[in-house]
Formats: sequence, C-alpha cells, structure tokens
Amino acid sequence: MIFVTVGTTEFDGLIQEMDRIALTLDEPVVMQVGHGNVCPVYAAEWFPYARSLEPYYRQASLVVSHGGLGTVMEVLQLGGRLIGVSNPRLYDRHQEDLLGTFDKDGFLIWCRDLARLPEVLDTARATSFRPYSPPSCTLHQEIAALLAQPACFSWWHRLTHHDWRRSSCIGSDQ
Repeated sequence: MIFVTVGTTEFDGLIQEMDRIALTLDEPVVMQVGHGNVCPVYAAEWFPYARSLEPYYRQASLVVSHGGLGTVMEVLQLGGRLIGVSNPRLYDRHQEDLLGTFDKDGFLIWCRDLARLPEVLDTARATSFRPYSPPSCTLHQEIAALLAQPACFSWWHRLTHHDWRRSSCIGSDQ
C-alpha cells in the first residue's frame, strides 16, 4: 500500500496527482486529504483526518507526504520510505529547506515538481533509503558547562541569592 498524507494542511495538487497515478499502480493507494477540497476517485480508501497516522505509516511500502516537519520526522523515525513533496503554494517555501537537506542525506526523495511524481515514485520504489537516526542532543551538557564556569556562577549566584528587599531600586526605605 502507498500512503499519501497532507497532514492538517490543504494540498489538493498532491491529492489530485496521486489519485490520477493510482490507476497505473500495482498496489492500492490510501490517502489522508486534510481539509482540502478534492475527493479522490481512484484511491482504495481516503479520509480527511485520523487520530493517528502511525498504523498507515507502518503498513505502507511507501509514504508520499507534504513537507511538514512533524510528518517527515514521524515517518523517518518509524523507518518508513518517504517521498516528500514541497507545496509551492506556501508563502515562504520553507519545506524546500527541510526536504532538500533530508534528500541530500539520503533519508527521503524530494519531489520538487508534481509533474515528475510518477517518475519519482518509480525511483523511490527501487531505492534503498538510508536509515534515519536522530542526532544526539548535547544542549543540556553545554548549558551545564556554561553554568559551571566561575563568571557564570557568580552572575547566577548574585541573581538568585540577592536580597531584593534591601535593594534601593525596589522601593525600600534604605
């Protein structure tokens, strides 16, 4: 099964193109259409929303998705095979940065143009994707190291241990 999702957005162009392509595929296409205006005709199943899309991601041989960060990360963290399609109607085209980076690293295939989606589907079905693993997060360690520095500790100690009642800027009588 190929699963298509647009998340909570409207991406009628993706739904229309995948519905057209569904006729030519040898496996069923299931679509989550969000709040768009297109009702698929050739999809095996379609729905606007679901409590969770995880069961669909797990069952799909391939996921075709809008370029939303939440969807992309969920599919990749589940080990799914993903085609990310950037929505050209978004005002800042921010999905292109995300999809371009993940495509370059081999985690997904970025479809830059809906007219090329049939070709991209063929490529994705024959591609071995690089497994995604989240980078390690060291921010908490960097903050702890910063706070352990003497100058930082002194500033933090003054801030947290200052007797604000005795401060002349708080309106005390002294």
